Amino acid sequence: MKFRKATKKDVQAIVEMIADDALGKTRENFQTPLPKAYYNAFENINNDNNQELIIVENENAEIIGTLQLSFIQYLTYKGGIRAQIEAVRIKRDKRGTGLGTKMFEWAIKRAKERSAHVLQLTTDKKRPEAIVFYEKLGFVASHEGMKMHFS
Repeated sequence: MKFRKATKKDVQAIVEMIADDALGKTRENFQTPLPKAYYNAFENINNDNNQELIIVENENAEIIGTLQLSFIQYLTYKGGIRAQIEAVRIKRDKRGTGLGTKMFEWAIKRAKERSAHVLQLTTDKKRPEAIVFYEKLGFVASHEGMKMHFS
């Protein structure tokens, strides 16, 4: 298994994984060709040193997973760095194989390498199985998250 930084040629596979669940298919626009907005977002992510869009490949160089790490510098915690993990997705036929645990182990190690003092995530309350998975990894629901969506 190989973890690497995503390239523009990976965007189609990433969006396909993001759109391949009950919630993702309602908010993504996966089609061929992909809308330009996805490539614009990729360029913004790719050009930001505090963003890491990661691909996981198997031994045959097949893309089987993805995640995004964001490193947020702030003044609290003595000028600390907070790592946020988002868009963790695994190719449908690879789910339930332990890949998710390996991806989080990699992300935890990477966050520590970047001197983050915390790794945080949000998950939709409509994903109870994900919540159980995160708790087994050691994540604690210590804060109540809130969002304001704009149309």
